[in-house]
Amino acid sequence: MKEPQKNRAKTANWLVAPGLFWLLFFIVAPLVIVVIVSFATRGAYGKTLYDFTWSNYARALDALYLSAYWRTIWIALLTTTLCVVVSFPVAYYIALRAPERWKRILLVLTVIPFWTSFLIRTYAWMLLLRSEGVINSALLHSGLIHEPLPLLYNDFAILVGQVYGELPFMILPIYVALERLNTRLLEAAQDLGANRFWTFVKITLPLSRPGLLAGIVLVFIPSLGAFITPDLLGGAKSIMIGNLIQNQFAQLNQPFGSALSLLLTLAVLLLLVIAFRAGLKASELA
Repeated sequence: MKEPQKNRAKTANWLVAPGLFWLLFFIVAPLVIVVIVSFATRGAYGKTLYDFTWSNYARALDALYLSAYWRTIWIALLTTTLCVVVSFPVAYYIALRAPERWKRILLVLTVIPFWTSFLIRTYAWMLLLRSEGVINSALLHSGLIHEPLPLLYNDFAILVGQVYGELPFMILPIYVALERLNTRLLEAAQDLGANRFWTFVKITLPLSRPGLLAGIVLVFIPSLGAFITPDLLGGAKSIMIGNLIQNQFAQLNQPFGSALSLLLTLAVLLLLVIAFRAGLKASELA
């Protein structure tokens, strides 16, 4: 009886081994390298000198970079908020109001942006927002404005690109949560005298909280580390922490770039822990 159990245990170990190797080699090992390099210093011609120092972390707290940190936080927060405001009605309609034959079509339309490179979509927004772009040209020809609006190379452009890029990551989790919603609960609430507003507040919103929380995590965390959208749509005056990290590695200052990357990773892990605990509380309340 013990022999078959041992054989099954060996088989399970062999099945787990490739995944464990992948985890250690491609995730843990690079992270260890980043930690080691973050305590090094930059030498002449970009050479990394491995002398243990905290100077990179002290430099990361310099007031010079606080504006980039602040811009990263408020743009990520505003991006997440706008995605929630836009996504919830869309997900609600697809899950609970759309005819059955239209649901798949609407879901396909939601994920269609993933079929095109994010870089190409960002360049498309540059064509739309620039001074000679589609939006300004249409407004000028209509007579609504007399000179082009500054729509590109500012925080507004970053926000537009971020919301557009992250929107599907908010719609899909909320849709999944609402799709599982038992509509009999909504009918029971209305039978007991609740109007549509209170039915939504007391029934729909609490039961959709897990999907909403998952969408917030999937949008907010990538927004913290974004660098393509700020780089192309924001210009030199709208630097976020992702651009700061990218610039340090481009300038061969790998120790400082590693320190910034590690601080961002720790911030993301902290947010994940908070979200996980909030999700447990939400499930307990549900």
